[in-house]
Amino acid sequence: MTMLNAFETMNTTQQNQFRDTANKLLANTFLCRDKKDNKESYYFLMSYKEVFDEFFAVLGYEIILDSATGSVMLDGATPSNTLKLKRDESIILLILRLLYHEKAKDTSLNDNIVCAISDIHTKYDYLQIKRKLNKTDLVSAIRLLRRYNLIEVTGDVTSSACRIVILPTILMAIKSEDVNEVYTAIMRITQEDGDRE
Repeated sequence: MTMLNAFETMNTTQQNQFRDTANKLLANTFLCRDKKDNKESYYFLMSYKEVFDEFFAVLGYEIILDSATGSVMLDGATPSNTLKLKRDESIILLILRLLYHEKAKDTSLNDNIVCAISDIHTKYDYLQIKRKLNKTDLVSAIRLLRRYNLIEVTGDVTSSACRIVILPTILMAIKSEDVNEVYTAIMRITQEDGDRE
């Protein structure tokens, strides 16, 4: 059955859900089963995976699925559809990946990986990055990563006590299994920054 035929056999509610899920993936790149506002889309995509695969293949995208973590990524790595992160956004994303790795060791498979804004500052200071992390850049980066379903935020993002749930989709955003590679990436970014200064 072709994608169009499959779509036409869906009822109106399912067709609307298909559109919503496709648009959510196009807008946010990632879906996480454990995120409340992603759950319905995640399970719908799982039910109609072949139809979504065919639909996105036409557009030049591929759906990558990790059912163990309940993560979905829409991959279409061409320059026109790749988000370019600023220096601090890249460093914060990498730091969150490190925190995910560290905290996953002490957490059961069913528990969320949670950190505080203060953990990001502590890790940033530990890495001895010359330029200090300012609050505006941190808040902006947190909001961006939340938009892409890499984290969830509870509390006021401007407060150091704010809680961040690091979603397993971060493993797809930073594919490296070797944590040393993540440290190396941070050092490379900060070294390039130092060379420019």
